[in-house]
Amino acid sequence: MLTTIGLVIHTVLWLFLALLFIRMILSWVPVLAPQWRPKGLVLVLAETTYSITDPPLRWLGRFIRPVRMGNMAFDVSFLVLYFAVWMLMRLNAAFLIGA
Repeated sequence: MLTTIGLVIHTVLWLFLALLFIRMILSWVPVLAPQWRPKGLVLVLAETTYSITDPPLRWLGRFIRPVRMGNMAFDVSFLVLYFAVWMLMRLNAAFLIGA
């Protein structure tokens, strides 16, 4: 029973990490191809990705301010969230191996 719950938690965390990676790619598309607009299945994927990843990123953004580099600002909250999810996956895997 505990192993099943651990596997479900690991799968959910892995899917969230994958959505964060997709969000990272989608955030670079307007920079590299400003005229491109998502359509069809890609639009659904983009909307789903942003709907799921926005709440935790906005919550973290209230506490973690962007790092200023001259005229640019680097949002560190994405990296903090990515690292936190990755650490939760490692911690969950350690419990699964130990169980």
